[in-house]
Amino acid sequence: MKIALPNDRGRVNQHFGRSEEFVIFEMSGQEIKGRETISTITLQHNHEGLAELFKSKGVEVLILGGVGPRAIQALQQYGLRVITGASGDVEEVARAYARGELVSQGIICNHGHGHGSHCHHGPGCS
Repeated sequence: MKIALPNDRGRVNQHFGRSEEFVIFEMSGQEIKGRETISTITLQHNHEGLAELFKSKGVEVLILGGVGPRAIQALQQYGLRVITGASGDVEEVARAYARGELVSQGIICNHGHGHGSHCHHGPGCS
């Protein structure tokens, strides 16, 4: 199974739409079998473009920090499972997911059109 996380210097980026890169882990049971880092700087806030990219890479699950309802909807329309509210080291979070220890927190960021409002439902976005 392949899972993707927004990467910010080895930690889960807390703002999905502003993530400049994602790390894709290929998991075998609870172990990391492979790792690929992909640049998404040209796709920031392009939810459909990101969803297409993840599908083309064989990603099944996205583990995110903060994310809004439109992004979740776009990702789910492409058949991607979305886990929200994650934080910490990307490798540790990936392993925690493989162990069944992560529970999605739902919509974490409820941004307005300008993406300038604050988060209302959980950990803060940066």
